[in-house]
Amino acid sequence: MSEDINNNNGNNSNNNDDNGAASEICYVCRRVITSKNDLFHMPNGVNICQDCLRKTMDQVSAMDFSNLFINGSGFNSVKPGVGEAEKKEEPAEEKENIDTEDEPDGFQGMPNISFLNLSDLMGGLGPNGKRSRIKKSSKEDIKKEFDFSKVEKPHKIKEMLDMYVVGQEHAKKVISVAVYNHYKRVQADSEDSNDVELEKSNILLLGPTGCGKTYLVKTLARLLNVPLAIADATSLTEAGYIGDDIESVVSKLLAAADNDVNRAERGIIFVDEIDKIAKKKETRTRDVSGESVQQGMLKLLEGSEVEVPVGANSKNAMVPIVKINTKDILFICGGAFPDLDEIIRQRLSKETSIGFNAELKDRWDKEKNVLKKVTADDIREFGMIPEFIGRLPVICPMEGLSEDMMVEILKEPKNAIIKQYEKMLSMDGVELKFTDGAMHSIAKKAMERDTGARALRSVIEDFMLDIMFQVPKDENIGRVTITEEYVKGTGGPLIDLKGVLALEEESEVYPGGGVYNGLRPAGEAPC
Repeated sequence: MSEDINNNNGNNSNNNDDNGAASEICYVCRRVITSKNDLFHMPNGVNICQDCLRKTMDQVSAMDFSNLFINGSGFNSVKPGVGEAEKKEEPAEEKENIDTEDEPDGFQGMPNISFLNLSDLMGGLGPNGKRSRIKKSSKEDIKKEFDFSKVEKPHKIKEMLDMYVVGQEHAKKVISVAVYNHYKRVQADSEDSNDVELEKSNILLLGPTGCGKTYLVKTLARLLNVPLAIADATSLTEAGYIGDDIESVVSKLLAAADNDVNRAERGIIFVDEIDKIAKKKETRTRDVSGESVQQGMLKLLEGSEVEVPVGANSKNAMVPIVKINTKDILFICGGAFPDLDEIIRQRLSKETSIGFNAELKDRWDKEKNVLKKVTADDIREFGMIPEFIGRLPVICPMEGLSEDMMVEILKEPKNAIIKQYEKMLSMDGVELKFTDGAMHSIAKKAMERDTGARALRSVIEDFMLDIMFQVPKDENIGRVTITEEYVKGTGGPLIDLKGVLALEEESEVYPGGGVYNGLRPAGEAPC
């Protein structure tokens, strides 16, 4: 029984035939060979008879390996399954030009194996599958693109930001002046003057979450013609560790500039969540995503030539490397810096004294905009190294949002949340209205969540879910009014049918000032 199983599995086991002689099985033809001299023992217990080995050698000797030799463009590939009839006859000149001098000793081609052309991998394919090509604009093109005479003045840039961002007057002034001066610096560099050199002033935006730091820069990116890239500091690690290298920040700017080196060297980079690379307190392991990243970013902020991979986040042998000078790149760093207000309050509390005119110790406990009192020492106490802070000379604290600012955010900006929901319901033929009491109730609930302007959408989604679900079912609904009672959960929305709205549109105004919903006293003509 065991011998039959071994034979069925193809294992080479010794069998006894009828004559009592030892016999083995050929691995190819599966015949039983009684004479050991007729078998060739191969590694891994494989035995092949003389007939099968002779046929194999005859087939190998008849194969043509000329297409597998090395030529000037690398290894040629032989597709499996291609017969002699399907091969195309090459011109005689091309056959004579095959260079075999670089062929290694003992090289023998192998049939039906496709070799990889390494020259295709060195081109640096981008994420869209196209080869990334490095460009360099001339100084005349840069001067035309960054024409200072066509740049809006700081007050005009601020007016454009006012259309999208509510409040934060000081921050918008700082951003407008920084962008305006950035165009001045580019213009001065393009003129090649030997006069005073204009240096950049990097900016640090800090404020509570949801106050509009990222949204402010994103809005600025849509309004400007200068290349602007937004990077995230949370994924940055020290070189050699898992994560994005520090040079990936500049690599995103190069991609935003369409791989044009000269345009990228005059762009703007916004590094968000910069507070996440602060020094970890009470840590006993190597801080590869904290202080090490700050030290690695020093050369970027100050201005130096860095090697940047094209079309990738990290350096490797398969992507090209280009050098970019960051001397004229404006860096804007933003972060929430949680618990920084407590550090400021502790510092301010130490300055209190006793006496008739002394300040109370709890004076700053109820101050909401305590970030206005921030200093470089407070940021250093938070975990940022002094060298990093020194390369961000402009520290711009942003205000926390109040209830009135929340209400303005709901209705004033061009892309206000209420306007977005009005447009969505208008696509169903329904008009959406919000009362003033409802807006203030939404703002109060958002303030309780303490997540800034992001809480407005989450609050609206809670009570708009049923409306967005039920309204498309009834085609007779013409208008929905959100009331304060509905937001608080003590009542429902006001729903007007399309027939009532039609009567309101037919209402006529009389000289006496009365408004009649489609009804007139008998014998009186409408005005």
